[in-house]
Amino acid sequence: MGTITTALSDQFKLQLLKGNHDFDNSMRVILLKEEENLVRDYDSTTFDIGTVLSDEVSGTNYDATYSLNAGNNGAEATVASGFPQIATGTTTAVMDFNDVTFSNVTVASDGCILYNHNNTGNEVIAVFSFGGTVSSTSGDFTIQFPAPGATTSILRIA
Repeated sequence: MGTITTALSDQFKLQLLKGNHDFDNSMRVILLKEEENLVRDYDSTTFDIGTVLSDEVSGTNYDATYSLNAGNNGAEATVASGFPQIATGTTTAVMDFNDVTFSNVTVASDGCILYNHNNTGNEVIAVFSFGGTVSSTSGDFTIQFPAPGATTSILRIA
């Protein structure tokens, strides 16, 4: 039995400081297999979306054949209106995304990966665990990002 560890990519942290990420770009989410042991080398300069494709789910109406040009996989994770911002009453910068829905799919997943689709290399931003297996049978699979705040936002810098 594997474990998905929720973590920001170390390379994302460096790329952010270098100005390599523009959150006006297309962020995407892919779903990870059940019980997948996702222990990656986050210090790797080649840690991009191509590195994790063997860990991606497959299922009815979920196209697990990735194509950078066609963008078959990865539902768009659009930045919520008014973000990024400083959380009220704090000095913490926070980011919020609109919820992501994979429509009419039959899949089971233990987590997801958020990545920057428009950046060269499709760099992984973060890996998230759902805390257990979540599934959908011929329905919508929705990832609900947490409410924005200094201790709750999916991405935050304190």
